[in-house]
Amino acid sequence: MSEPQGAGQVPQAANSTALKGGPTSHIYFSQRLRLHYVDWGNDGAPPMLLVHGGRDHCRNWDWVAHELKERYHIIAPDLRGHGDSQWLVGGAYSTIDYVYDIAQLVRQARMEKMVVIGHSMGGSVALAYAGLYPDKVRMLVSIEGMGPSSSVADDSTPGHDRLLAWMDNLRQLSGRMPKRYPTLEDAFERMQQANPHLTWAQARHLTIHGSNQNEDGTYSWKFDNYMRAWSPVGLSPGQTFGLYRRIACPVLLVHGTESWASAPQDNGLRNARSVAVDNAGHWVHHDQLERFLAILDDFLADD
Repeated sequence: MSEPQGAGQVPQAANSTALKGGPTSHIYFSQRLRLHYVDWGNDGAPPMLLVHGGRDHCRNWDWVAHELKERYHIIAPDLRGHGDSQWLVGGAYSTIDYVYDIAQLVRQARMEKMVVIGHSMGGSVALAYAGLYPDKVRMLVSIEGMGPSSSVADDSTPGHDRLLAWMDNLRQLSGRMPKRYPTLEDAFERMQQANPHLTWAQARHLTIHGSNQNEDGTYSWKFDNYMRAWSPVGLSPGQTFGLYRRIACPVLLVHGTESWASAPQDNGLRNARSVAVDNAGHWVHHDQLERFLAILDDFLADD
């Protein structure tokens, strides 16, 4: 794809992908945290929840939401420590905390019988939520969000070595300042390096919505660096796959053939099918949007 005229500059305003009719921003609270989500409107339509991955944000779903907003009432949250949601003070980021936040949002937004789509870490959160609340989820899509196979997952409790490593990591992160980019264009170039599959317009859009300008004029990503230190205490692999076995709805597992993540294997899901997408990495819904939408439409047609 050739770059549009003026591609060397990254504008700091406007919707960079020419998507019209964007979402509205809203706030809700969970465990005293001020959390953000966007709502694409269409009240009365079947509800759909979109859950982003780690170090990402809710506007990562804009292209998918734009295509589906006429058929569904779409809500996409910023998970705690991400996007425009509040960062955690004390404690740790873990799957079950994210699941609690999702449960709070679903309850406060009065969502029932949802279609839920999650990417990467968000896919794991979506699967765990559907296992805890199987009556709430009508259909579930996990993009690169399965984690390890249940046949190889370590079910032991965290040992002292793991706890010590986590504490050391936290101390190191406490002295790590968020990366500062001199200009938005520098951040945009880093975004392109992180995922070469992105088009110029996609990378620009994700950079604009995924960064803040600091007081000195530099730019930093919105996510909290502490979320890099995944909590060593939480659901064990055995408990996680036990939740997966409680999922009652149809499940679609999507993965990219060029991703660093492993393809879904034995997962304990009762009603799941897996689809591999060629020429796609970890962000399948960005790398092959039209193909992903076609796969999604085929899956949702069974509803």
